[in-house]
Amino acid sequence: MALEIHMPEPLCLIENSEEQLVVNQEALDILSGIMQPVVVVAIVCLYHTGKSYLVNKLAGQKRGFSVGSTVQSHTKGIWMLCVPHPKKPDQTLVLLDTEGLGDVEKVDEKIGTKIFALAILLSSTFIYNTMNKIEQGATDLLHNMTELTDLLRTRNSPDFYGIEDDADFASFFPDLVWTSDKYLENSLRLKPGKNQKIQNFNLPHLCIQKFSPVKKCFIFDSPTHWKKLAQLETLYDDELDPEFVQQVSEFCSYIFSHSKTKTLPGDIKVNGPRLENLVLTYVNAINSGDLPCMENAAMDHYEQKMDQKVQLPTETLQELLDLQRACEREAIEIFRKNSFKDEDQSFQKELEAQLHAKQNDICKQNLDTSSDRCSALLQDIFGPLEEAVKQGIYSKPGGHTLFLHKTEELKAKYYQQPRKGIQAEEALQKYLKSKESVSEAILQTDQALTTKEKEKEAERVRVEAAKPEVQRLEAICRYNQQQMEEKRRLHQQQVRQMEINRVNFLAQQQRAQEQWIRVFISCFPSGLYSISLHVYLLQSNTNSSDDPCVIL
Repeated sequence: MALEIHMPEPLCLIENSEEQLVVNQEALDILSGIMQPVVVVAIVCLYHTGKSYLVNKLAGQKRGFSVGSTVQSHTKGIWMLCVPHPKKPDQTLVLLDTEGLGDVEKVDEKIGTKIFALAILLSSTFIYNTMNKIEQGATDLLHNMTELTDLLRTRNSPDFYGIEDDADFASFFPDLVWTSDKYLENSLRLKPGKNQKIQNFNLPHLCIQKFSPVKKCFIFDSPTHWKKLAQLETLYDDELDPEFVQQVSEFCSYIFSHSKTKTLPGDIKVNGPRLENLVLTYVNAINSGDLPCMENAAMDHYEQKMDQKVQLPTETLQELLDLQRACEREAIEIFRKNSFKDEDQSFQKELEAQLHAKQNDICKQNLDTSSDRCSALLQDIFGPLEEAVKQGIYSKPGGHTLFLHKTEELKAKYYQQPRKGIQAEEALQKYLKSKESVSEAILQTDQALTTKEKEKEAERVRVEAAKPEVQRLEAICRYNQQQMEEKRRLHQQQVRQMEINRVNFLAQQQRAQEQWIRVFISCFPSGLYSISLHVYLLQSNTNSSDDPCVIL
């Protein structure tokens, strides 16, 4: 799926401002958002020769880059347009349109050389557009490849006239497309001879042959009558020369099919952020006259290899250091193999300092990643124990012992977990240290509850020991109670019997009195009877216990 790029029109990527190259931050921001590999196509010409029309065709637009036929250039610097690659959806096509070299408005002629150098350094396909046939003047401008060697203070150059090509260094340069292949090769043939004049003639040709192993030449007929060239961008294909339209179609098809991804030494594929970094590195180096060495490529290789080989956190610091040293050796080797001239090794030392800083950063990342991993593990493993403590499960006699046993069990589970990293033990001890107050609280609760439990146990033993005596006393009490109850029962029974006897006695006495009265009445006259009866009754009331027979 093609990446959606919101770039409706070109932006100036590198501007020529007061004979200094200035990078446009807005253009860099667009590059920083392109994560796909980029195919960078740059087009350069001696002066305005319709190159912007070709760039617009590559972009699939009628308008975009400024098109004109006057000597006055419309592009002061390098302009950029990023579009989805029409044939490679997993890549982005970055088009660079350079200002017209040889612009009469320019004061510093070296600016053209700098623009030329940047177009070569940044592109994966370099289009050199010229008018008419390939002349020595155009070839001389391509000699900027050798001037580039001097400008950027490249590494010691190999013997250009030797048998073997420097393939690694050649791979650093882009493929060359010029305006049939035979024509181009004939133009680049070397003259026989070794005098200085011939060597000066041959040197640009040899540079092109050595540093651009892939070369392609296109010849374009005039698109239309010269009077209409100024309106070229408004003309439709049927208004243009058919041969020219066919040539442009073949040109675009070739560029789309054969242009490769921008690649750095070490087979590092360049994406938007890496291209952004290259722009800043080269522009700053060219402006200052310093060396745009291969530190960035070496650092990119180091970071790429570390990403591939290292999975943070590592179990030991030594494991990380060993991997870092291996990747560092590879990076430095790439630097030495592909760097520019660095006779005093000052730039290698700078690279080593950058690598050291990067190693420190990765070590810190390793430390932080390990800490985060261990913290998450501890929370996951010990979380249920913390919840059990909150619920009071260990707030009981012997609870502290249970708590310690559970803690040891969870520690063993923690040790079994993989990829905890170098902070594993420290993180565990720090966690346990933070929970010492909890353990102490459980211990104090355990001790307090245990003391109470012991007191209860002692009381239980004492009670158990006293049970026989209590039972004996209770038995005596029950016996005495039974005796008392029996005595009370007997007493009540006696009282009831005495009451019965008394009632019976009174009843018997009453009957005797009645008996006596009847006898008495029958023996005495009525008057005497009354007196005697009255006397008798008085005596009876006075001493009722006396036998009535005695009174009589």
